[in-house]
Amino acid sequence: MSLSLIAPALTGNRIDRADQVRVDADRLAGYMNWKARLLSLNGLEPEVDFEGRLVWRSLADAAPDSELIFLGLIDEKAHFAELKPGERGSGLHYNPRVWQMLAGLPGDELALYGGARTLVDWHARHRFCSLCGVGSAMSKGGWSRTCTGCGAEHFPRVDPVTIMLSEYQGKVLLGRQPRFPPRRFSALAGFVEPGESIEEAVARELWEEAGVRVKNVRYLASQPWPFPSSLMIACTSEALSDELTLDTTEIEEAGWFSADEVRAAMAGDESAPFIAPPPFAIAHDLLKHWLSQQ
Repeated sequence: MSLSLIAPALTGNRIDRADQVRVDADRLAGYMNWKARLLSLNGLEPEVDFEGRLVWRSLADAAPDSELIFLGLIDEKAHFAELKPGERGSGLHYNPRVWQMLAGLPGDELALYGGARTLVDWHARHRFCSLCGVGSAMSKGGWSRTCTGCGAEHFPRVDPVTIMLSEYQGKVLLGRQPRFPPRRFSALAGFVEPGESIEEAVARELWEEAGVRVKNVRYLASQPWPFPSSLMIACTSEALSDELTLDTTEIEEAGWFSADEVRAAMAGDESAPFIAPPPFAIAHDLLKHWLSQQ
């Protein structure tokens, strides 16, 4: 069920997160039985079967000395991911092999994988207390870490990121970063900074990256993005002019595109002036919504 105007990929996770189980060690132990399922990962990459679905194994298949992260319940069966010894995590935003796998996963599987990847990655990168520097240990079924020195409790963080379209006289602003594949354009995006609202972050990022002043910022939807742990907050806005001044340290190229040009890119037309964002990215949904309003 969609709770907003658009329903992005990586949302709609059907798992019951079962907070009442994760905080009760004895109850959680009771779910660690032959029915429990373990997500099969190669590092942080998903393993898929011949049907293109996630591979699940039994807890007996966990690597020696792995720590189990309780993802939640599906049909009263506990589902886990494992933090393997030596796992370092990854902050990479673009990996062609992973993105190809994501494009082929069914929606419910994609949401499950995204949540699991985020948790495994967070644990791999936060083994030490940020207050005193002493090692920390997994707690609450993997939904927190507790410092073994000062006792401070740390929780998986989510970084809010605005991703936005700006429209001017029937055209929409898109840009490309140097790390993008050739000819790929997308909506501009940036992290929400301390002390500002979502609307203020949208306006600031568009001004900083493209030199565009905007009004009428509107929220549309959000998407958990597990590369490594962001919440993409999709918005639209209206530009006051179409003059561009790019911050070339962030944006390699940007331009205003008509509805016909966007429609051609979304259809995969080779003659289109750019390649559209992949369907599992919320920028794709933003463009679909914008076209529906034209």
